[in-house]
Amino acid sequence: MILIGLVLIGKLFTLQVIEHDHYTTLSQYNRVKIQPLPPIRGRIFSRDNVLFADNRTSFSLELVPDGIDNIEQVIRELQELVNIDEQDIKQFRKQLKKQRRFESIPLRLGLTDEEIAKISVNQHRYPGVDVVAKINRYYPLGANLAHVVGYVGMISKKELSQIDAANYCGTSHIGKSGVEKTYENLLHGYVGYQQVEVNAQGRVIRVLDRVPSKPGKNVYLTLDISLQNLAVSALEGEKGAIVAIDPRNGDLLVLVSSPSYNPNLFVDGIDYDSYNKLLNSSNAPLLNRALQGEYPPGSTIKPFIGLAALELGLRDPFGEIYCRGWFSLAGQKRRFRDWKRQGHGKTNMTQAISKSCDVYFYSLAHEMGIDKLQASLKQFGFGKVTDLDINAESAGLIPSREWKRRTQGQVWYPGETINAGIGQGAILVTPIQLASATVTLINRGKAIEPHLFAEARDAVSNETSDISIPVSKQALIASRHEYWDIVINAMIEVVHGISGTARGSSKGAKYRYGGKTGTAQVFSLSQDETIDEEDIPQELRSHALFIAFAPVKNPSIVISIIVENGGNGSVAAAPIARRLLDLYFKNLEQNQD
Repeated sequence: MILIGLVLIGKLFTLQVIEHDHYTTLSQYNRVKIQPLPPIRGRIFSRDNVLFADNRTSFSLELVPDGIDNIEQVIRELQELVNIDEQDIKQFRKQLKKQRRFESIPLRLGLTDEEIAKISVNQHRYPGVDVVAKINRYYPLGANLAHVVGYVGMISKKELSQIDAANYCGTSHIGKSGVEKTYENLLHGYVGYQQVEVNAQGRVIRVLDRVPSKPGKNVYLTLDISLQNLAVSALEGEKGAIVAIDPRNGDLLVLVSSPSYNPNLFVDGIDYDSYNKLLNSSNAPLLNRALQGEYPPGSTIKPFIGLAALELGLRDPFGEIYCRGWFSLAGQKRRFRDWKRQGHGKTNMTQAISKSCDVYFYSLAHEMGIDKLQASLKQFGFGKVTDLDINAESAGLIPSREWKRRTQGQVWYPGETINAGIGQGAILVTPIQLASATVTLINRGKAIEPHLFAEARDAVSNETSDISIPVSKQALIASRHEYWDIVINAMIEVVHGISGTARGSSKGAKYRYGGKTGTAQVFSLSQDETIDEEDIPQELRSHALFIAFAPVKNPSIVISIIVENGGNGSVAAAPIARRLLDLYFKNLEQNQD
């Protein structure tokens, strides 16, 4: 009895005195914890329910630092079981600095079935290590919608300081670009939580209380996926952009930038080599050319300058000038040549637009002056962003005397105004601006703000959220209604007129539409120099542009197209517009049936 008593006293002394700190620390973990329940991210659809962004289950290897004595040693041992590269370890260490030690941190994402099996068999050896099932973002249409939908990625330190940290507890990803970023507040949802009792190893014993998370809303976009896919196909192998807008309400039907990239590469963190390859590619696939590409508009700018001239009283609607194939300033020898060497002869406003007479607009721009030209073009939205709801636009440039003096410290020369009259020189526009300006033109002054957002719906009840979208931005007031008609009819003549520059693209069409071709040089020629496009390298060939609207009566679609280094707009860009319009009207007929 005495011996047994001494053993018990010794054991109690060991537990309560010698190992007191150890067991006290362990007991602290046998307590109630609050665990976040991250919400399921809302999905993204087209208006007709085509899925653009989905959620898929994936498995990740995660570590709870508080439950691991030697993290570096555990990582080395885990590397013998599964593939864990330096990028994974670097990302883990970065998260380790930002998160609390009792929170689970991903070490390796996207485990295969074989890797899951290996970890499960050996998991008893590694307390604090677990395989966690998570919902990951997936983009089923890949590159076709990368510049529209965007992608999600790991939350950065900067983003963590800008968001509601409590609502993002347990969430590792956030929208980085496109719709994913713009509508993050709708897509993310609201975090839930559960109170759990855990043992000394950090394992959950039981759930005491639970408040479920609220999933994010599903977002629906205005895109027409059949037109989008056709536009992607039409630009395959080319650099360029296509934008299509419904001029009645501003719905964006098509937004394509080519070449593109696979957004799925960014979800779990793209490796350095792959990202560097995309970033330094000469084709610039990460650039959203539809919104950020700045190009000389070429002759697509002529209808807008023509209307401004009528408004300012610088041209009579039916007055003529004589085009001899060149224009020169008084007292100067330099000749600004027309694309048609022999000239167009007597030319009025309608003919100057439909035949794309450069001389007509050389003289017009000279009379107007660069400052009035700038003021007129800005009324159509050139030189500023359209405020499209994915917030990634460039403003372009409509130059002026003040701009050149401020940016270059130089005076503006008359010859620069002449070049601006045919959309060359310093003037730069984006494809979205061209489409938006064309909407304003055919709406006879009513500017419609383009948008991608159609509606948001509750992921559970499917109830539509009441979110207002601003549409009408401003109105241009024409002194005479017929001025609009002159320019719009001239654009119809471009496509259907005998001498229209895009007449070849309208052959066999069962509908009537208007448009304007454009060819923008990317390098200058000397005064008497001529060169065949086929004789110069691809990267130095002219950009091909085309703007279009259809049908002629009550237009319901506007298109702008640019094919970089495509050559002539009537050859490279106008036929693409025709293919898109054919499909658009075919779809309308099928829907009516």
